[in-house]
Amino acid sequence: MYSPVHTLILGSEGQLGSELRLALQEKMDPSQLLCTDLKAGGDVGLVRFETLDVLDFKALEDLFERSRPRHVYLLAAMLSAKGETNPHAAWKLNMDGLIAVLDLSLRYGIERVFWPSSIAVFGPESPRDPAVQAGYMDPQTVYGISKLSGELWCRYYHTVHGLDVRSLRYPGIISWRTLPGGGTTDYAVDIFHQALASQQYTCFLQEDSRLPMIYIDDAIRGTLELMNAPTEHIRCRTSYNLGAMDFTPGELAAEIRHRIPSFTIQYAPDFRQVIANQWPMRVDDRKARADWGWSPRFDLAATCDTMLAALSETSSVAR
Repeated sequence: MYSPVHTLILGSEGQLGSELRLALQEKMDPSQLLCTDLKAGGDVGLVRFETLDVLDFKALEDLFERSRPRHVYLLAAMLSAKGETNPHAAWKLNMDGLIAVLDLSLRYGIERVFWPSSIAVFGPESPRDPAVQAGYMDPQTVYGISKLSGELWCRYYHTVHGLDVRSLRYPGIISWRTLPGGGTTDYAVDIFHQALASQQYTCFLQEDSRLPMIYIDDAIRGTLELMNAPTEHIRCRTSYNLGAMDFTPGELAAEIRHRIPSFTIQYAPDFRQVIANQWPMRVDDRKARADWGWSPRFDLAATCDTMLAALSETSSVAR
């Protein structure tokens, strides 16, 4: 018996998924939104939620059979730093999950599929300032390798089978609703929590490690704008570079110190520094701007104001 929905989110309770869930339930009938993850995260009471492992193909197949979605967002993944601690598991989740969803999307006539890529597809021999849309890529992490491979699979399913798969290469995503989830850019989230809790932070990257970043509201808006763009405007079938801002830990700390004068930071680079050294300092997103009108709204100052205000309010409510 069918219980059709418009949109299915696989991996709805991570940093990106939880924010996408909230954005979509405001824009559509919540009953038309089906969310899945290994376990429920925040308040999912307004939408349909099921526990699901995307590597359980039979369960995934049954879900597609019952829900017959029109749009699918596959967000379940193992991130960069966590992936390096268990590379085989990272590859299996990031690749097998994608192939399964692409196959089922073909079988069930899904209109559009979204799959996130990352700046991790670039490597030490790639242009770093900026990383160009179609430049040389030599990822050195299993996360980056899986993302680059995934981009090629997405293009293959579009070229060979006509499946409308869309993708963005996200920079580091900064958000306040979810805790860091195992990424190399996670310092730019954790630093705000620690600035408010203890007015000090020990950073796992060097002071001058410049990386591209994006505030969550821009990331979600860009995702929805891409998915809503007319098909003829989507001219990149691997993944679009998505740019917003770039900064170093030192620059971020200085911005926080403008707002919290007592804040101090120390630097203790670990294995994530090696990963950061391979990634771009900035990205060239002119193709996204030209094809479907991408334009970010949050810079570093606005991001700091928003993060500190939101986390301060959350802490106050919790007390």
